[in-house]
Amino acid sequence: MPIEFPRTTPRRWLFANALLVDGTGAPARRGDLRVDDDRIAEVGAGLAAGDAAVVDCRGLVLAPGFIDVHTHDDNLVLVDPSVMPKVSQGVTTCVVGNCGISLAPLVDVDPPPPLNLLGAREAFRFPTMAAYAAAVEAVRPAVNVAALVGHGTLRVATMDDPYRPARPDEQQRMAALADEAMRAGAVGLSSGVAYAPGAAADADELAMLASVVAQHGGVYTAHIRNEAERMAEALDEAFSAARRARARLIVSHFKCAMPPSWGRSRERLAQLDAARRVQDVGLDVYPYPASSTILRRDYLGRGVRVLVTFSEPHPEMTGRTLSDIATSWAVDEATAMDRLQPGGGVYFMMSEEDVRTVIAHPESMIGSDGLPHDVHPHPRLWGTFPRVLGRYVRDERVLSLEAAVHKMTGHSASRFNLADRGVLRAGAHADLTLFDAATVADRATFERPVQPAAGIAAVFVNGRLAFDGATSRGRNGRFLHGSGMSSG
Repeated sequence: MPIEFPRTTPRRWLFANALLVDGTGAPARRGDLRVDDDRIAEVGAGLAAGDAAVVDCRGLVLAPGFIDVHTHDDNLVLVDPSVMPKVSQGVTTCVVGNCGISLAPLVDVDPPPPLNLLGAREAFRFPTMAAYAAAVEAVRPAVNVAALVGHGTLRVATMDDPYRPARPDEQQRMAALADEAMRAGAVGLSSGVAYAPGAAADADELAMLASVVAQHGGVYTAHIRNEAERMAEALDEAFSAARRARARLIVSHFKCAMPPSWGRSRERLAQLDAARRVQDVGLDVYPYPASSTILRRDYLGRGVRVLVTFSEPHPEMTGRTLSDIATSWAVDEATAMDRLQPGGGVYFMMSEEDVRTVIAHPESMIGSDGLPHDVHPHPRLWGTFPRVLGRYVRDERVLSLEAAVHKMTGHSASRFNLADRGVLRAGAHADLTLFDAATVADRATFERPVQPAAGIAAVFVNGRLAFDGATSRGRNGRFLHGSGMSSG
C-alpha cells in the first residue's frame, strides 16, 4: 500500500520500523530515524514521536538519498525543476557538468557537439559559475546540484577555434574561468577528450587545468580519450595528468567498448588498481551494456547496433535503428547517419559480463549518464539506480544491498567532497530514499525509455518530501558547494 503523507509539509519526521542501510557499507539494522527541519536529528531504536509526523516504514529500506555522480542535467534542473527522471528513482543529488560539457561559463553561442546535448543556444546564458549557481538557487529544483566545470566549455568560451591546440594566453583564460568556477562552489573539473573540441588538448593543458581545481580541493573527472582498443594508453594519459596536477581523479563511465575489447575489464581494472597505489583514483559506471551520445561515424562498421535518440532534420526517425533507417532510405549506414545530423544515438557496445565486473569493483560508484533532452533517451535516465538494486543486488547478487547503497551514497559523497551527505547519522542533511527491496526495479526499456521505476516509496530532499511514490511533492534542492578534500 502507498504511504499516506500529509498534504502540508511537516518540518519534523519520525521514520519508524525501517531497515536502515546507512550508506557507510555497514550491515543493515532495524531502527528509527528522526528528522528536524533539514537535518537528521537522531538514529536509534524506539524513538519517541513527539510532535513529528510519523512514517511507518515496516517492510521498507530507509537509505540516504542516492547521489547520481554522472549526469548531464545542467539544464534540466532549470527548465523542468521537478526533475522527475531522477527523484522517481530515489536520487536526491545530481553532479552536473560531466564529460567536459557544462552550461557555465558560456554565453551567446550555438553550442557545437557534444555541448548541444545540454540544450540549444538559449540554454547557454551563464558567463560564470556564480551565475549558474544563482539560477539553481532561484529555481530551487527538486534535487541538489553539484557542478563540475567542463573543459570543452572552457575551450569554446576562450578560443576562436576550439578544434586546435590552445595558445598560452587562451589556456590562461581557461584557468581564470576554472578558478572562478571553484570559488563559486564547483566541485571540480571534467574533461571529454574523446570529443571535439576537447580532443585538441594535450596532457599539459589537462594537467594545468586540473591543478587549478586541485588547489581548491576539487576533483578531476575524465571521459578518457579512448575506451576501446587504446584504452590502456588513454587511462595512462588521465593518470599522468591527474598525478602531475596532484588532483583526485575519477574515470568516467568506465567501460571496455567495442567487441574487440570485450572481456578485458579485469585487465583494465588491474591497471587502475596499480595507479591507485601511487595516486587517488576512482571510477563511475552505469548498469547497462549500451552507451549514448551524439551520432558518431567512428562508431560505425564495428559490429555495434545503433538506436537513434534524436535527429534535428529527421525527428520522425527517432526511436528507430540506424540499420533500419538506412534500409528504408536505400543507403549505407554512414550516409544515413550524415543525413540525420545533428543527432544522437544509443550504441550497444559493451558486454554484460564486463558491466557486472566493473559494478562489482569496490571503488566504483553509480552514475546514470542519462541525456534528458533526447527525444527517445537511453533508459538509464529513468532506471539506473533501481536497476542496480533490482537486477544486480536482488536478482543476480553481484552486490550486497549494503555495498550497492554505499556506491550510491556515502562513497559518492566522499569522492565529491559533499559534506554531511550520503549517510544516515545525526547531523547529516536529511536526504533520504525509502524503497521496497523486494520490488524495486527499473521499468524503462530501450523500446519504452520514459517509464518511472517500481518500488521507490518516497524521497526527501533536505528534510522535505520531494516524491511520494507516484508524484512530485515539493522542491527543496540546493546548489551544493564542495567542501575540500576528504578521505575516500
